[in-house]
Amino acid sequence: MKYIILLFLTCLSLCLSQAILAQTSAADPPVEAAVIPSEPPAPPSNVRVSDLPNDDGHGIQVKWDLSPDDGAGARSVISYDIYRALSPDAPDSLWKKTETVVLGTKTYADNGEREPGSGSYLPKRTDLYYRVYAVGAGVRSAAAAAGPVQATDDWFNSMKVPELVFCLVFLVLTVRFINMAKKGIDLYVRPLAGIEAIDEAIGRATEMGKPILYVLGIGTAGDIATIASFTVLGRVARKVAEYQTSMIVPCCDPVVMTVAQEIVKSGYADAGRPDAYNEDSVYYVTSQQFPFVAAVNGTIIREKPATNIYLGYFAAESLLLAETGVLAGSIQIAGTDQVSQLPFFVVACDYTLLGEELYAASAYLGREPLLLGTLKAQDYLKAIVLVCMVALLALRMITGADVISKPFDAPWW
Repeated sequence: MKYIILLFLTCLSLCLSQAILAQTSAADPPVEAAVIPSEPPAPPSNVRVSDLPNDDGHGIQVKWDLSPDDGAGARSVISYDIYRALSPDAPDSLWKKTETVVLGTKTYADNGEREPGSGSYLPKRTDLYYRVYAVGAGVRSAAAAAGPVQATDDWFNSMKVPELVFCLVFLVLTVRFINMAKKGIDLYVRPLAGIEAIDEAIGRATEMGKPILYVLGIGTAGDIATIASFTVLGRVARKVAEYQTSMIVPCCDPVVMTVAQEIVKSGYADAGRPDAYNEDSVYYVTSQQFPFVAAVNGTIIREKPATNIYLGYFAAESLLLAETGVLAGSIQIAGTDQVSQLPFFVVACDYTLLGEELYAASAYLGREPLLLGTLKAQDYLKAIVLVCMVALLALRMITGADVISKPFDAPWW
């Protein structure tokens, strides 16, 4: 009996729920999908096209006034589409879409490629026509057209006037200091610790009766670092001849070896000791990087030179050479223009010429008017640049105006 009553109550509840659901469905009218008619936004106005200034002749500048629906309009604008064609009457299929820009944009630079086969090629000195559409939610406005316009190249880039000014200043300074050096006027160059230590290192080698090792690096005779090292080698060879000390110059390139032999020979002759020159002191090892390093390290271990000088182009072998010299107890003077190798030389060597100091060393030691005048001009130009930077930064902090980038971004004509 108990189960029959429970079954009856369950059936009754199901019937009542179905009845209530049916009444609710009948009371609510069917909801039809709201259909919002899509209306295109108003088109942009006053479209202007002109040749893009300061380019290579493959750019067009497009400007327009914003659509009334851009911003507070009834039909909001999402973006603008820019199209280009060779004829104003060209069918829509021949109008090429060049770019889509976001709302609020009023200008676009159509920078094309120079090669005719590229996809974004923009012909030079050819009539071009442009259309600008305001794009809404799934619709776009009528076209606002402009043209014709031709892309032409410019002989003078007015954006490069600041660079031209600095180049002219550098040219004037260079000519001025070269003329002063040729007249015999002593031009002050700040002393370089690494170069000043060479005389001391040569004297130490003389006292100890040990040779001096000079490594020109693994570069060729055409590398700037190797050329700068040649000048220092001549100074070292002259001092070695004066102090009657021996030197060892292993070379990684046969051409470098030939040049080094002539430089060392000239250094001995300048010191009045041509008979003391030993041709075997400058020799060729191998052009392979790590076999060369192994041979030089073997020389360091066997000969125990008092001074090791590494000036030139160096790569991964820099740390191997410097560490071997530390184990041999040598005074080490290094210099290279390879930024990645400077930390190893700084850590393992007693003196290091950083980057352009290697180039300055050749002018500092050689006292050649051309080199010395250029070096002085560089120093003065750096000082001018630093003064300009500090002045502009102070003016920016005082006035709050963008006086740093604006002078270099604005057209100069």
